[in-house]
Amino acid sequence: MIPLLDIQNLSKRFGERIIINDISFSIGEGEKVGLIAQNGVGKSTLLSIIAGEEPQDSGKVIFRNGIRVGFLHQKQTFNPEETVLQTCFPQSALYPPTPSAAAWSASPLFDAQPSTAAYAQSDAIASDYASEQEDALILKAKQVLTSLKIPNLNQKISQLSGGQQKRVALASVLITEPDLLILDEPTNHLDLEMIEWLEAYLRRGNKTLLMVTHDRYFLDNVCNQIIEIDDNTIYTYRGNFSYYLEKRQQRIDVRNATIASANNLYRKELEWMRRQPQARGHKARYREEAFYELEKIAKQRIQERQVRLKNSNTYIGSKIFECQYVSKSFPIEGKDEPLVILKDFYYNFSRYEKMGIVGNNGAGKSTFIKLLLGLERPDSGQFDIGQTVRFGYFSQEGLAFRPDQRVIDVVRDIAEYINLGNGKHLTAAQLLERFLFSRKQQYDYIEKLSGGEQRKLYLCTVLMQDPNFLILDEPTNDLDIQTLEVLEEYLQDFPGCVIIVSHDRFFTDKIVDHLLVFHGNGNVQDFPGNYSQYRQYQKLSPMAESSKGKEVKESKEGKESREGKDGKEGGGKPRKLSYKEQRELEQLEKDIAALEAEKKTIVEELSAGNISTDRIVKHSKRLPEVEAQLDEKEMRWLELQEMGMAT
Repeated sequence: MIPLLDIQNLSKRFGERIIINDISFSIGEGEKVGLIAQNGVGKSTLLSIIAGEEPQDSGKVIFRNGIRVGFLHQKQTFNPEETVLQTCFPQSALYPPTPSAAAWSASPLFDAQPSTAAYAQSDAIASDYASEQEDALILKAKQVLTSLKIPNLNQKISQLSGGQQKRVALASVLITEPDLLILDEPTNHLDLEMIEWLEAYLRRGNKTLLMVTHDRYFLDNVCNQIIEIDDNTIYTYRGNFSYYLEKRQQRIDVRNATIASANNLYRKELEWMRRQPQARGHKARYREEAFYELEKIAKQRIQERQVRLKNSNTYIGSKIFECQYVSKSFPIEGKDEPLVILKDFYYNFSRYEKMGIVGNNGAGKSTFIKLLLGLERPDSGQFDIGQTVRFGYFSQEGLAFRPDQRVIDVVRDIAEYINLGNGKHLTAAQLLERFLFSRKQQYDYIEKLSGGEQRKLYLCTVLMQDPNFLILDEPTNDLDIQTLEVLEEYLQDFPGCVIIVSHDRFFTDKIVDHLLVFHGNGNVQDFPGNYSQYRQYQKLSPMAESSKGKEVKESKEGKESREGKDGKEGGGKPRKLSYKEQRELEQLEKDIAALEAEKKTIVEELSAGNISTDRIVKHSKRLPEVEAQLDEKEMRWLELQEMGMAT
């Protein structure tokens, strides 16, 4: 089968720095590929080359004939005077090309020039086809944009925030349903609800995609193949992110064992090489050549897990902060009612607490942090902060660096070292190395760093201030997965307080012990658990939430009509399942078991990596269908279970 995309021996360098070195891979129909590499390795550059927006130094990018490609940039530029709808539909994207006069003359399928009548007939068909397609696309645009919380299709781009513009860019790519989707950080600027919607959207059908994202749950739930670029080498893993983690560790273990074995042999061969040429024997040329090959392997660096840092010198008092009945709202242009962020909100933050803040975009998460730090003033109430608290704030906006500064100097300007206690110190160079800046990179100028590397450096400047209360606002944006793993370990061992605002569910689950959930309109919920536990709680109580909403709307007469003779309401008591519903419940349990078994078989065969291409395509099409059916049947099973709890 011809792949949709075939990359052959691609290379790219900027000056002396090699960004991409002789890489090759292909993507077949239905494959959902996640591209993983460290910051600065050239992931975004590779996507730009594939999209034809950046030239390569050598190699080929080959697409299957006739396919349409949609590309989402990290930074999209728009005409500020256009509306949302005009931005989503440039004229060329309103409908796929149809056989027009130009197409007839250029098509290799036709040898003879068609008549004038054929031209006219073709243009009329194209006009009717365009009108039908345009209506369908506009309807689809409304559905996608509403899911991404852009309800006004006639609003000008200049009136949208940066995050809203990013969502319009994502919608414009999804709406036209290209044959191949190329997505660069699609989850940035999406709240958790939108990310879960996008996951479900991309899993449906037989979509083909290549994406760069550092959202590990997203990779796990969407991708069926992972491509990793490590040390200028491509590694392909035919499975999701969990499968990749397992197989990557096996690869590293084998590589480390090979290097260790090569080192032992290298020492013996080095002793032989140091002898005088006449003492080596006459048949030594092949052994010399083998020695130089062995030397290349032996000089590779063994990948070892770094020793986790334990900072025993950080002290924070028993009083952290008390949010004393704080209210905050903002006026909305053209509306009488303001946007309420907090309303008489009280919270007493505990010592050593690690809290996550989640909620939809615009609910007030970042505003809450700015109120705590004194960057915004509350309308009423106050924050009473303990005297020993030293905040370290990592903001979404980042930090402006001088391009002529060296990396190491930026960190040393803050401090030369951090005192870890017990006579131990962590120098600026050691901190940078821990966050994956090599000793050579530490002496590079800022202008050479990628966007992700500059975010990583900004994080190091915050940690170098030696705070005892870390506040991180979307810290995972643009950071590579290896850096996120280092940061997670650092925060797990951090002996102070932490507040995290993040849309990265994996990151939040590993760090926080409870959540503040901003529902909007001043409604803030304190939930004792991480994000996955919160979502599970939501799924298990849909009936309770539904009945609660109905009770609010009930009239007094409606309540009285359901009251029994004893004066108590009977509406709250679960009714018994009918015979038909009991049979449905039994059948659902059988169907769910069968679907789970089928899903397990498909995943195991895909993970084995030794099946034919046809089987891979077949499984890739079937797996999303099985998962969708499972979701539907499990939800119905939960509904019936809750209805029949009293039986």
